[in-house]
Amino acid sequence: MVARAVRATDLVDLDGAVADCFACPRLVAWREEVARTRRAAFRDQTYWGRPVPGFGVADARIGILGLAPAAHGGNRTGRIFTGDRSGDVLFAALHRAGLANQPTSVAADDGLALRDTRIFAAVRCAPPDNRPTPAERDTCAPWLRREVALIRPTLRVVVALGAFAWAAWWPTLREVYGVRPPSPRPAFGHGAHWSGTAAPALLGCYHVSQQNTFTGRLTPGMLDDVFARAKQLAGVD
Repeated sequence: MVARAVRATDLVDLDGAVADCFACPRLVAWREEVARTRRAAFRDQTYWGRPVPGFGVADARIGILGLAPAAHGGNRTGRIFTGDRSGDVLFAALHRAGLANQPTSVAADDGLALRDTRIFAAVRCAPPDNRPTPAERDTCAPWLRREVALIRPTLRVVVALGAFAWAAWWPTLREVYGVRPPSPRPAFGHGAHWSGTAAPALLGCYHVSQQNTFTGRLTPGMLDDVFARAKQLAGVD
């Protein structure tokens, strides 16, 4: 898998390789089981049931790093943060920020387009209970590193959605940029900000999960503030 990631010459090549990964037996079994049994509301649909590539432009200045696809979201539709409540919240915020052409993301062919932004996940397969293991994160890391390397010429800021994504960024910083992570590493928090001299800035944001949005821990205003800050750091008008 590492060799396939390194060989990817552009994002189209990388996305195809990601979608054909079978490296983690537990995740492969789960994603295929979910695709086979399906949720009642989607029983008439054919699930993607494979790893989910990143989504967005090749010259992104803003990267959004998530945890993993949702079992009945990205694992169903084949596009990250598409077809679930988390995606509803995220893309509405991106639309308000002028980074998406529409506020909804329901299917891979719905016409959604991003501006100056690319979204990707630390783990590319839907995990049981939305909890990938550290070993699965590390196995999947070459995909993240190659994706960041391919957009490195323009990438200026990364928004980490949740503590898992925040932790996944530091090895990527070292491997792609040759920058030693700070010690001690900055703690994750909503609005947390780290900047280096030779790498993108890192912003922390509570994950757009229902556990956060339904309880009011993460509000639309809080998301708007994060993306306004990300645009400022990235030099996006």
